[in-house]
Amino acid sequence: MTHHPHPSAGARALAATAPAVYVLGAAHYFTPATLERGKALGLDGFRFYFAGRGGVLGNVEALVVSSAFGYFEPTLLARMWNSARERVDPREAARVHLECAHLYGREKFGVVGDLERFCAAAEAVVAAADPAGLALFAGYAAEPLPDDAPARAMQLVVVLRELRGSTHLLAVVASGLSPRVAHYLRRPDDFTLFGWSDDDVPVVTEADHRAYADAEALTDRLLQPAYAALDDAGADALVAGIERMEAVRALGSP
Repeated sequence: MTHHPHPSAGARALAATAPAVYVLGAAHYFTPATLERGKALGLDGFRFYFAGRGGVLGNVEALVVSSAFGYFEPTLLARMWNSARERVDPREAARVHLECAHLYGREKFGVVGDLERFCAAAEAVVAAADPAGLALFAGYAAEPLPDDAPARAMQLVVVLRELRGSTHLLAVVASGLSPRVAHYLRRPDDFTLFGWSDDDVPVVTEADHRAYADAEALTDRLLQPAYAALDDAGADALVAGIERMEAVRALGSP
C-alpha cells in the first residue's frame, strides 16, 4: 500500500495533543503503586524514576543516560543512576517501570471507550517516526506492547511523550541553546529539583529566548513527518483518545 502523507491532519493532531501527552505520559511516575513497586526493587522514588525511565538504554554509563535525559545536573544523575544500577539491572527496572504504566492505564482507562482506534493511530505515528538521534524514544519504541487496550494506550502515550521529548532535546541543541538554559526557561520553578544549585541559575538573554522559540518551532517541524501518517480519521482518533484519557486523569489526580 502506498503511504500518502496527510500534513494538515497530522499538524492538527500534533498541536491538539502535545500539552496533554506531556502530562499524561508521566502520570504514573510517582503514584503510590509505582513507589511501592520501586521499593520492592530496593529503590526510592527518585532512583526508580532514573533506572526505570532510563533502563531502556541498557546497563550503560551515566553519561549515556545524561545525554538522553538532557536536563538534569550530571553529577546528580550519575549518583542516582549508579546507585540504582548497583541494586537492580536497569533493563529489569525499565520492565517494571513500564508495568507501572500498564497498571495505571488499567486502573484509569478501562472506562474510556474506543481506545483501539487511539492505539492504531498512535502506533502509526510511532512507526512513521525516524528514530535517528532519538535514543530514549527508540528505546521505548522497541518495547513490546501489551494486548489489552487500556495498558497498550498508556504505553503508547509514554512512547509519544518520549518522541516529543527526544525531538525537543535535539532541537534545543540544534538551536544553539544549552539544555541547562532551556530547562530554566521552560521550568524555572523546577530548576533545583533537577539537581542544579542557585549558583547554576543562568543569566538569560534575549538571544536565549529567541533560541528557545526556535527550538519549539523546530520540534514541531521535526515531528511533522511522523504525525503526517495520520489521515483525518486517525487524527480524530488520536485527539479524542488523548482528551478522554486526560479528562479521566485530571478527575483523579494524581
